[in-house]
Amino acid sequence: QVQLVESGGGSVQAGGSLRLSCATSGITYSSYCMGWFRQAPGKEREGVAVIGSGGGTSYADSVKGRFTISKDNAKNTLYLQMNSLKPEDTAMYYCAAGLSWGKTLIGVLAGYDGMDYWGKGTLVTISS
Repeated sequence: QVQLVESGGGSVQAGGSLRLSCATSGITYSSYCMGWFRQAPGKEREGVAVIGSGGGTSYADSVKGRFTISKDNAKNTLYLQMNSLKPEDTAMYYCAAGLSWGKTLIGVLAGYDGMDYWGKGTLVTISS
């Protein structure tokens, strides 16, 4: 059974940092691409960052240079390091996984290539 459990969310002031973690089970990282998505109140879900099975990454323009996605295959954990946080980063952040075959990182980020499994989310609130 596949499980994705996010943690690390919280409330910080603008300019601060947070590190999100996603503990996974039932996923073979060599076969899956992983990603972080977010949904702000009243807005559609958007891709934030994705990492392929081979380690390639892709980021939304709004977070480039501030966020870093990484994974630890041995610990079965996905991370999102978020620096220089802005109030507009406030959202529920979701971890997701999908079989790599047939997907592109850009397609996953844009939502064209759907992910197969989702976590329940962790809330990030940034105050000005």
